[in-house]
Amino acid sequence: MTIAYKALYVTETPGGFRREVTTLNTAQLPKNSILIRVDYSSLNYKDALSATGNKGVTRRYPFTPGIDACGTVAKSEASDFREGDNVLVTGYDLGMNTPGGFGQYISVPADWVVPLPENLTPAESMILGTAGFTAGLSLHRLEMNGLSPDQGKVLVTGATGGVGSLALMLLKKAGYSTIALTRKRDKMDYLRKIGAAEVILLDSFIDESDKPMIKGNYSAVVDTVGGKVLETAMKSLSMWGSVAACGLTQSPLLSTSVYPFIIRGNNLLGINSAETSMKLRKEIWKKLSSNLKPEKLNDIATVTGLDGLNSYIDTILSGGITGRVLVDLNK
Repeated sequence: MTIAYKALYVTETPGGFRREVTTLNTAQLPKNSILIRVDYSSLNYKDALSATGNKGVTRRYPFTPGIDACGTVAKSEASDFREGDNVLVTGYDLGMNTPGGFGQYISVPADWVVPLPENLTPAESMILGTAGFTAGLSLHRLEMNGLSPDQGKVLVTGATGGVGSLALMLLKKAGYSTIALTRKRDKMDYLRKIGAAEVILLDSFIDESDKPMIKGNYSAVVDTVGGKVLETAMKSLSMWGSVAACGLTQSPLLSTSVYPFIIRGNNLLGINSAETSMKLRKEIWKKLSSNLKPEKLNDIATVTGLDGLNSYIDTILSGGITGRVLVDLNK
C-alpha cells in the first residue's frame, strides 16, 4: 500500500529552482528498510543550500530537502525497529540525495536510525537536530583533546545561529565560561540570556595584521563561520588550545601558518556530524538528552509548518535566523 503525503518539493526549471508544498506518494521514495512518518524536522544551512539548487549538496532534482527528521516507524524490515517506535535521523545522506525531513514520510536504511532518547520529546529532538548534535560533537572532541572548564574561556563564533546558540547552551551546562562572537549588536541580550558570559562584536575581533599569533585569549573555540573569523581564532588560542571547526557560513577558505601548531601546540579539529559512527552518535544523543540537555530549548525555537518554511530558507542564507527553526509537519 502506498501513502500520499505533503512535502516541500524543489524542482529545476529553465528559469531557476522553484519551491512548493505539494502532494507526493511513498511509492516515489527509495526502497529502504525503514519507513518513517515524520512529525518534526528543522531548518539548517545545508537545507537552504539544497532548497536553492546547490549541486554540491544535492545532485539531482526534483527533490525534498531536510537533513533532520523525527517521527514514528511506519514500516520496518529490520529486527531492531518495530512499527510505532519513536526514532530520529540526522545526517548521513538524508536531505542531500535521499529525500529528507521536509516531507511527511522518509525511507532510510536501518543503520541511519537512532531511537528517540527517553528524556527528549520529538519537538525537543529537532530543536537540537543536526545543530545540537554538531555542538555536542564539537564539545566531545574538544574535551577529548584536553579541554576542561578550569582552563579558561571558550569562544563561540556565529553565536546567534543554530549551532552557535546550542554550543553556548551546552557549554554553560557543562560548566564552561563562554564568549559569544556576533555581528548582530541587537542580539547581545539574547546571547547573554542563553549562556554567554561575555559578548564581543565581529568588527572588534578580526585581526588583519600579518602576525602569525596574537594574544592567547581563548582556551578553545567552536567555529561555525570559517574564513577570517577562523584565521583570527587560530591566532588567538592559548597554549594547548583547540578549535572545533564545524561551519563555513563566511567562507570555506583558510589562510594561516604553522606557528600556532608548533609554538602553542594548538589543534584544528574538523567536525563532521553527518558521518559520525553510530556508536558515538548514540553516545552524543545520550548526553544531549541527559546531563547536557539545555534547560530552555523552546526559548530558541521558532515554529513553522511546511507552508511557512519558504521565507525562512531565504532568511537563513542571509544570516538572518536567530536560534532554531522547528518544522512541524503536522501543522
